Amino acid sequence: MAAEIKTGEIAFGAGRLRYYEQGSGPAVLLIHGSGPGVSGLANFAGNLPVLAQRHRCLVIDLPGYGQSDAVPGDAVAGCVSACVALLQALNLSAAHIIGNSLGGIVGSHLAAQHPALVKSLVSIGGVGLNIFTSFPGEGLNLLTAFVEEPSRERLARWLRSMVYDPAIVTTELLEMRYAQATEPKTLATSRAMYSQEAIAAIAQMRRAKPEHAIAHLAAIQAPTLLVWGRDDRVSPLDVSLIPMRLIPNCELHVFAQCGHWAMIECKERFEALVQDFFAAAEKRSATH
Repeated sequence: MAAEIKTGEIAFGAGRLRYYEQGSGPAVLLIHGSGPGVSGLANFAGNLPVLAQRHRCLVIDLPGYGQSDAVPGDAVAGCVSACVALLQALNLSAAHIIGNSLGGIVGSHLAAQHPALVKSLVSIGGVGLNIFTSFPGEGLNLLTAFVEEPSRERLARWLRSMVYDPAIVTTELLEMRYAQATEPKTLATSRAMYSQEAIAAIAQMRRAKPEHAIAHLAAIQAPTLLVWGRDDRVSPLDVSLIPMRLIPNCELHVFAQCGHWAMIECKERFEALVQDFFAAAEKRSATH
């Protein structure tokens, strides 16, 4: 039987940073994505019973999400600093990283800026740059529509864009996400990143200086696994191609009939893939 999920907090900025812990063994930091109602456990609670059998799993609520307080300034930089602060507060010299979407972007910057802290990196539908598809795509446009004018109907449309199988979006999931998404702190965080104005600024930056999204990738030293859903409507598959080439020690695994939440839609195969990847990284580390 899996151990109970423990809850912890550390001081961060002017507030508090919430995290959850389960299991023992080599540390794994799980970094959630962005969007209405998201949190660490919303992304990864279903994976903990398996991953915690071999690893000490640490699930962070990034600043402004879940039960963590928001911090001012650049969102990605703040999230990277939060992850570093958590690892340092727990006296961990290094950890494996799993990041979904925004979490994959944060994980890639963490690996590039703090290579000694990252044993390996798994990014799920995250880091990269659109090559053939347009930005923003369907999923981001639906997300913007929700944050501009929140409603259950708009949230449901966004949630269905995240998955290949719409049956995953149950009434229970919708109500849970809506309650969290409309909480004032969470809604403010979402609006800061996904308002029409914010998305337009990101699109303009990607046109003018696309290197800003990918310049750090070549500095990643950790073994890296890119996990993608072939049918991802938030970060389409072509987004993976540049990081696959630029990250020196990088693999790409594509799940068929899978959207943006590979860790949920392809749960068992994802967990087996990641555990094998971590074991190989540990073995390589032990021989060097």
